[in-house]
Amino acid sequence: QVQLVESGGGLVQAGGSLRLSCATSGRTFSSYVMGWFRQAPGKEREFVAAISWSDGSTYYADSVKGRFTISRDNAKNTVYLQMNSLKPEDTAVYYCAADPRRYYSGSYYSRTRYTYWGQGTQVTVSS
Repeated sequence: QVQLVESGGGLVQAGGSLRLSCATSGRTFSSYVMGWFRQAPGKEREFVAAISWSDGSTYYADSVKGRFTISRDNAKNTVYLQMNSLKPEDTAVYYCAADPRRYYSGSYYSRTRYTYWGQGTQVTVSS
């Protein structure tokens, strides 16, 4: 069983920055595909960013491209989401997700790819 624990959320003014962290318990973290999703009130959970296990390739939703950066530290079993130039529409609960299947070829953007999820951390951006 893989456990994911997010941290780093909070209240920030528009234009500000936050860095989310997701600590993972899995012993083979370096082979996990890791993703970030978010869910605003009354909306579906949506893809934000993902990072591959093999070559560190990254994938972003168009709405965050150029503002958010996903990264991972395999020595610390942690994935990060650096969020800059935050907008009120970025307000949501942010979830970390993991796919431990090394050779699964499905979409990085799909919620159904990810097996394990964290409990979420609230990000609120005020205007």
